[in-house]
Amino acid sequence: MARVTVEDCIDKVTNRFELVMVAAQRARKIGSGAPLTIDRDNDKNPVVALREIAGETVEVENLKEELVRSHQRMVAFEEEDETIDLMDGEEEWGSIAGSQNKAEGMYSDEEVSEDDDGEASLEDMVGGKPSE
Repeated sequence: MARVTVEDCIDKVTNRFELVMVAAQRARKIGSGAPLTIDRDNDKNPVVALREIAGETVEVENLKEELVRSHQRMVAFEEEDETIDLMDGEEEWGSIAGSQNKAEGMYSDEEVSEDDDGEASLEDMVGGKPSE
């Protein structure tokens, strides 16, 4: 068989798009080292794949399954025992904000003082030191 056409394969796979997808899957497998079921005759992988489909030397249903599996993604998801790492200062912020009186509100009218490095402390931002 010198060359193969879509018409040679259309009775094996009735949908032309499906035929192209299956032949491409088989050509990828041939390119990755799968054994050939026919002689190569100096043809490229897509032509060899079409010739194999036309000659019914490969199982089309297996190729369809492999094609579907190659496009599926497996996402591992664990619901339990998941710990969330806190960002720098987030734990301190939570303890200061949680201990502050709810009636006082989050912000006070007091001026925010700055630390030695020129930045306001978290205690000043939430309205003063927590009362214990």
